[in-house]
Amino acid sequence: MISLLLILISSLFFVGIIVKTKAKIAARKMPSVLQPVYDVVRLFKKGAVYSQTTSAIFKMAPLVYFASVFLAVLFIPIGSQKALLSFDGDFVFFAYLLGIGKFMMIIAAMDTGSGFEGMGANREALYSMLVEPAFFILVGSVALFTNNVSFQDLFLHLKLDTNLYYIIGIASIYVFVYIAMVENSRMPVDDPKTHLELTMVHEVMILDNSGFDLALIHIVTWLKFSIYGALISNFIISNSWAIYWQIAAFFGIQLAFSLTVGILEAFKARNKMEKNPQWIIMLSAISIVVFLTVLIITEKIILN
Repeated sequence: MISLLLILISSLFFVGIIVKTKAKIAARKMPSVLQPVYDVVRLFKKGAVYSQTTSAIFKMAPLVYFASVFLAVLFIPIGSQKALLSFDGDFVFFAYLLGIGKFMMIIAAMDTGSGFEGMGANREALYSMLVEPAFFILVGSVALFTNNVSFQDLFLHLKLDTNLYYIIGIASIYVFVYIAMVENSRMPVDDPKTHLELTMVHEVMILDNSGFDLALIHIVTWLKFSIYGALISNFIISNSWAIYWQIAAFFGIQLAFSLTVGILEAFKARNKMEKNPQWIIMLSAISIVVFLTVLIITEKIILN
């Protein structure tokens, strides 16, 4: 229960810190950290507008999207704090929970009959397909390293205490940061500030969403960022620490992650559209390096 509460609390501030960081770097007046929360509350008070071309799929998609991501949160442990749900191979179920939500949003965008939203859905599907191997290779490598196949057990038995082990940790954190950027359609894959339909990915997919539905979509973005921040924190937080140090470290890591996202978006240029697939595949290449390192450490490969 503690891990769930920590993720939910950190998600409320995550996007606000990103916006505040970007405003500070650009020397603009900084909004409140809770401004995204105020915006979502305002959206909840508004009614949703549906096009006559849409079907029940369009109305169901935001609910399924939110429910699938919220259920995925229940599988994430933090330090020695257990996840609410756990079983062998749960990281596969976790990945496909996120995939179900993404699939529903893709077909909902196509359900509108808009060429622009169909274009965004096509890009979203491509990027999700390309980033999926990076996630599975990386988590599979950590599972091989710890001889455990559930999030809870593999993080509980993860000990980074030599140089080769630190390579695993640093590379894993790097990959998870950019997986989070791809999954949330942020820089350098997508620019959430742009309003040009020809270059948008996620934003163009949700052009027809409004009111309650749009509020749920924004909340899902908060949760997904906080989920990946929690996964990153498990490579840093030691299970031997006292509970209050684990909680403090978790919020410190989430703060550092959100600041990193804000700084990257402020200084890093957006990739050219045709360069995005190669850039995403690069994450899989790094994951393969982690996998080979684990094979060496576990003596599955012996170097002469």
